[in-house]
Amino acid sequence: MAEIGKDIERPLGQSLQPKRPASRGIGPGSLVAVLAVLGVIGVSGAIALREEPFRKPQEAAVSTPMVTAAPAAVPVPAPAPVAAAAPQAGTPMKSGGPQIIHVQTEEGDGPPKAAIVIRDPSTLGQNLKVAHIPDRALIETSETGPLPIRSADGRRPFDVYARPWSGARGARVAIVIGGLAVSQTGTQAAIAKLPAEVTLAFAPQGNSIGRWMQAARQSGHEIVMQVPLEPFDYPNVNPGRNTLTVSASPDENLKSLHWALSRTTNYTGVMNYMGARFSADASAMQPFMADLGRRGLAYIDDGSSSRSVASDLALKDGVPFVAGDMAIDAVQDRGEILKKLDSLEAAARAKGSAVGIGSAFDITVDTVTSWIAEAKKRGIEIVPISAVAIDPQKG
Repeated sequence: MAEIGKDIERPLGQSLQPKRPASRGIGPGSLVAVLAVLGVIGVSGAIALREEPFRKPQEAAVSTPMVTAAPAAVPVPAPAPVAAAAPQAGTPMKSGGPQIIHVQTEEGDGPPKAAIVIRDPSTLGQNLKVAHIPDRALIETSETGPLPIRSADGRRPFDVYARPWSGARGARVAIVIGGLAVSQTGTQAAIAKLPAEVTLAFAPQGNSIGRWMQAARQSGHEIVMQVPLEPFDYPNVNPGRNTLTVSASPDENLKSLHWALSRTTNYTGVMNYMGARFSADASAMQPFMADLGRRGLAYIDDGSSSRSVASDLALKDGVPFVAGDMAIDAVQDRGEILKKLDSLEAAARAKGSAVGIGSAFDITVDTVTSWIAEAKKRGIEIVPISAVAIDPQKG
């Protein structure tokens, strides 16, 4: 029996030639041990030959896990930081914040097909390198010149010509400086000095508007067109040629509107010039606002008249709408202008955004330029006028 114990301890497959009598066979203990070893080998072989679905190695706990090549990671840009501040007053971000989840469906542009990309809606506007070049799909030919129009695929000048911004929800200030193109030297100074975030408004009676539009857009400014509307005590107080009036027919007013709109291109909307009487008359304003909605333009009310019905009509006709909070340079004095700008900052911190309206006077341009440099250090973001618009189409 001692010899049999030693046999079991020997490795399998090695020959054993013990000294045994010719008449003695394999003992019971040795036979059981051999059969047990063969059974283990047989079971292991059967498992190894099984089909993959049965084995499911990815679900089994094994000492050496199966290693597979990981698919290439799709780079996803980090989303823009969102400041925890007052809710946004405008609607650029009402669709869910400053990130848009977009599923790529075309080959050869961006990440691989079906990749998820995070984009900032502020980047959807026209590339500033070509911002001065009109989008032909957004132009309607008229007797007086090119008119803005929605494209066949629904794109609006309001969206295409908007200046990109961060999309953050901190305190935002939009400043519109009007009267561009009236004075050539003043226009040149305003475009050169004012930060690119300031929106510029062109007077339709100005000269060389097309050239100044290109210079403004190449400098990064968003632009709007001013439209002369009838004030009280008209014509003693006269905004200029082709003024829209309450006594004119809708067709006559639309003709005057189209003249102003055709003076240049690449703007996001129109802003009233005067117009306290006209903007208070719903029957006069309705055709005017409906035409802006059809063309995909915004309406900026300078806030000078508390009787304006523009906001209600804009909502009805799908027109992006902005109302000015205050005129910043009614008094042409640096100290007074700074007081207005500080009040604008306080309003922005209280309600999320605020809009200031000024004119292209030298003192206004210089004061606004220096104030903006300091306001940015205090955490105020200067944004284009489109960034604070209430947009019914996105609401």
